[in-house]
Amino acid sequence: MQYSWFNRNLKWIYTLPAVIFVMLMMLFPIIYTVRISFYEWSMSATTPPAWVGLSNYIALLKDERFWHAAGSTFYFTFAALTLEVILGIAIALLLSREFRGKNLVKTVFLLPMVATPVAMGLVWMLIYEPTIGVANMMLKSLGLQPLLWLASPNQVIPSLVIVDVWEWTPMIALIIMAGLATLPSDPYEAADVDGASSWRKFVSITLPLLRPTIIVAAMLRLIDVLKTFDIIYATTQGGPNFASETLNLYGYVLGFQYFKLGMASSLLVIFFALVMGLTLFMIWMRKRLEGASS
Repeated sequence: MQYSWFNRNLKWIYTLPAVIFVMLMMLFPIIYTVRISFYEWSMSATTPPAWVGLSNYIALLKDERFWHAAGSTFYFTFAALTLEVILGIAIALLLSREFRGKNLVKTVFLLPMVATPVAMGLVWMLIYEPTIGVANMMLKSLGLQPLLWLASPNQVIPSLVIVDVWEWTPMIALIIMAGLATLPSDPYEAADVDGASSWRKFVSITLPLLRPTIIVAAMLRLIDVLKTFDIIYATTQGGPNFASETLNLYGYVLGFQYFKLGMASSLLVIFFALVMGLTLFMIWMRKRLEGASS
């Protein structure tokens, strides 16, 4: 009898320890961060955390630097995600066609995605260097004025967007290519009979069928773009004059430079709620699109 019960529940018995471990690894940091957000603590062994209630949240919402970081986060996220989705779709459509050297092009195209972000950030620092950088050399060769790139408050976020687009557009294209491989051929055959152009087939057939896949790709990339830390910290550390400081970076500064663990935790709680809310919205949108298409 016991052997029969064990045999029936074998999949749960073997996977339960791993599930419990993963859940604890996920839940403990979240619960601990939420708890610390209600305390004032400088990470000192001699001074214990002091309960302050919602004071950290109130102080954070009154902090102009917090709102500036929030604006920089949304600016960077919207610009990078929009360009990556548009370019990812275009490149996926291009690479889905048959041409000589296709496999080689795919391999080279995926190289930025597998590179170490910090190392790539340092490489792009050299590319953007105002005096000897390759970027300004190219501008000068075209007869254009050199730019300050990472040294200008107005140019720093667009410069970082270029780095992020260069590195992560291949991921979007890879997901879109997988979606293109699953599309049915019947609608295209009917469109060919009707004499539809390539643009009309893309707008009326490909794009509507790809919408759920595009939403998934955008959702995965949205989470990563919002949490971008390594490239920004390696290149600008939030400068110049906090122009490229995002919420993620500001939370790090509050916690490990100013030692305001309570405010840093409250910022991370707000940031977590923001990421979770946007993710749930994208999941809802995907389900709605799937329901409309079925």
